[in-house]
Amino acid sequence: MFALALTAELNGVTNLRPADTEDAPFWYTFKVQCTSCRETHANWVGVSRFEQNEMSGSRGEANFVWKCKNCKRESTASIKTPAKAYEQAEPAKAQNLIEFDCRGLEFVEFKPDGDWLADGAETTTKFTGIDLTEGDWFDYDEKAGDEVSIIGQKWEIRRA
Repeated sequence: MFALALTAELNGVTNLRPADTEDAPFWYTFKVQCTSCRETHANWVGVSRFEQNEMSGSRGEANFVWKCKNCKRESTASIKTPAKAYEQAEPAKAQNLIEFDCRGLEFVEFKPDGDWLADGAETTTKFTGIDLTEGDWFDYDEKAGDEVSIIGQKWEIRRA
């Protein structure tokens, strides 16, 4: 089991999470490495908890099925639970957002593509369409009359 963990400084917002519904699934974007031959796939790959792919040899289904071009082994990854929201904390600390069951592959790098959501820390303001691909994010909470931000993101893939 592996987990995607985030450490970030949330100012004025909390409950940071991917916008992930069956109608509009979130695609977790990773670099993937074969655990057999250690070859890292050249392209980024997307994994959605709502997509099921057949495993060859009728061994069931997984959210992500990948065949290594180098050693030809088939590997799989399945998302175990929906993402947990990242809670504002002082000081910022690593929190697991989502867990994966990986067989024959490892995710080695994460890119926060896609839309993220957050809530005002002291208000009922809902922030949508948050883009974390460029790093830091800034906005304004009208209800709080103050700037809000997400800065210093550090993504980590670790054993769960």
